[in-house]
Amino acid sequence: MNIRTERPDDYEAVYSLVEQAFASAEHSDGTEQDLVAALRKGEAFVPELSLVAEIDGKIVGHILFTEAKVGGDTVLVLAPLSVLPAYQRRGVGTALIQEGHQIARRLGYAYSLVLGSETYYPRCGYLPAESFGIEIPEGMPPANFLAIRLREDAKPVHGAVIYAKEFGI
Repeated sequence: MNIRTERPDDYEAVYSLVEQAFASAEHSDGTEQDLVAALRKGEAFVPELSLVAEIDGKIVGHILFTEAKVGGDTVLVLAPLSVLPAYQRRGVGTALIQEGHQIARRLGYAYSLVLGSETYYPRCGYLPAESFGIEIPEGMPPANFLAIRLREDAKPVHGAVIYAKEFGI
């Protein structure tokens, strides 16, 4: 598996991949692929943190981290993580998360948030966001609103999350 930064010529393949990955997802509104396209054009987009996973030259996974605010501090939001159904449960998603975290650390980001599976993301180090002092946005289940401290020297964060406007939250 090769993980690399997404390029503009990947956009079409990534759009299709995200659409397929979420087609049968339990918690999906069917617009995740459009969210990725919108986030790429937004102010919160960090090109170095839009990654693809390739196997035998085929893009089989994608992850996107964008900037958000907690109180006055800039954090990252992981959304979405997408893996083609035929490649799920093979470590592709975990590898994308780990590579994304490494790059985020190098770029100086201290925290990453995710609204996702309370059984999957803790395997990658995510904990309930409220344990860090991050307020749970209205309507989000506390068990699924998770965060990870990316840097040991990270100062504490406190407050409400302000997402990129493309999330519509």
